[in-house]
Amino acid sequence: MKNESLFSEFPEVSAKQWKQKIQFDLKGADYNEALVWESLEGIHVKPFYHSEDLKSIPTFSLPKNHIWYIGQVIYAHDDVAANKKAIDVLSRGASSLVFTITNHLISWNTLFEGIDLKTTPIHLNFEFLNLDFKSKLFEFIGDKNSNIFLNIDILRDFTRTGNWFHNQEKDHQIVDEIIALSQNRTGISVLAVDLGLYQNAGANMVQQLAYGLAHANEYLNYFTNSHPEPVEGSPSITFKVAVGGNYFFEIAKLKALRWLWKSLITEYDIKADCHIIAVPSKRNKTIYDYNVNMLRTTSESMSAVLGGADTVFNLPYDALYHKDNEFGERIARNQLLLLKEESYFDEAVHASEGTYYLESLTQQLAEKALDLFKQIEKAGGFLKQLKEGSIQKKIKESAAKEQMKFDSGELVLLGTNRYQNPDDKMKDDLELYPFIKTEKRKTSIEPVISRRLAEGLEQKRLKDE
Repeated sequence: MKNESLFSEFPEVSAKQWKQKIQFDLKGADYNEALVWESLEGIHVKPFYHSEDLKSIPTFSLPKNHIWYIGQVIYAHDDVAANKKAIDVLSRGASSLVFTITNHLISWNTLFEGIDLKTTPIHLNFEFLNLDFKSKLFEFIGDKNSNIFLNIDILRDFTRTGNWFHNQEKDHQIVDEIIALSQNRTGISVLAVDLGLYQNAGANMVQQLAYGLAHANEYLNYFTNSHPEPVEGSPSITFKVAVGGNYFFEIAKLKALRWLWKSLITEYDIKADCHIIAVPSKRNKTIYDYNVNMLRTTSESMSAVLGGADTVFNLPYDALYHKDNEFGERIARNQLLLLKEESYFDEAVHASEGTYYLESLTQQLAEKALDLFKQIEKAGGFLKQLKEGSIQKKIKESAAKEQMKFDSGELVLLGTNRYQNPDDKMKDDLELYPFIKTEKRKTSIEPVISRRLAEGLEQKRLKDE
């Protein structure tokens, strides 16, 4: 039997022929006006894509053995309670943990008791910067095999709050000493870059990628300048990414991020791993018709997996207005379990590779982000632009553009700016304040502030209840 393609007897159809057929069927309507739309990033999306779109376009593929972990966030104010919760969620399907460390009194022995640090990736989010406390962690780890991410990101905290923990010099010095402690230790990653801050503040995807890359470049510059001689085991960086509702664009965004990082470290002639943590964005989440949040986070988690995230931490549907609760966290975790175990997304991580549309989007996002990154570096770098207020200005301009689309109804959040349920009442169900909080305080720079699209509309509805 001949080894022939199912469609080998049919002639190939060029992109030009497809477009001619579409134009004929439009009966005089303008092709570009009727079928081509422009994204917030300035990318013109066509109604169809063809193999011709990939000619001369390089692609970037994930390793064949790429896997992703189901994450669970745990607030570790009390080490005993946090450990008990960690053991429980691991037994319920979580495969990675992130502990938010709030104080110096945490005992590492207590927090990690009964947890296999070799097989369970551990992420730590510190609300303070202290060398002695982190030194105790290295003493606890000793020569144990572990998989621990410290996720130290002093630039994120400076950008978010407007102030350093101590001052610029001391913060960098502490980070440098922590990196030195991590040398010759396998399984420990020190640095992180939080792109989610920019996404939740309203930056478009090109800005998120460019700012994230420039943000990471600040760390690489500092590290290479403080270590002029090659160091064994250059510091890897964890990228924290917030995933929004633009399904295919978000897949392409994660693919472009890994591609851009690979290109950047090539310039430094170093080998540094890139671990991507993905979490659904808060920007498009709502307090009214809150069950729709489950649909949003499901599709966003799918984008994260197909985009190549290493770890996915889901956002509970009620995270905006309820304190941590077992039900909301269980639903969020089970969404990921359903994707991984019952929808076979454990095996689908490579499904997006080679698709004409996604490869084209990835290439366009990467190119635009690289151009913006070069502009930032030419103007003095990310930190200089941040201190001058240029980054904040550009993010606010992008956020205003997206907000205008939401307010006009062009950008739809079901149940919020379209198809509202007038019987929904939320005033008595708010355990947390779901809106932006402002306080007067002295800052070194204007902070980058996260803001949800629906805040103004929700505040009006609450007032009218």
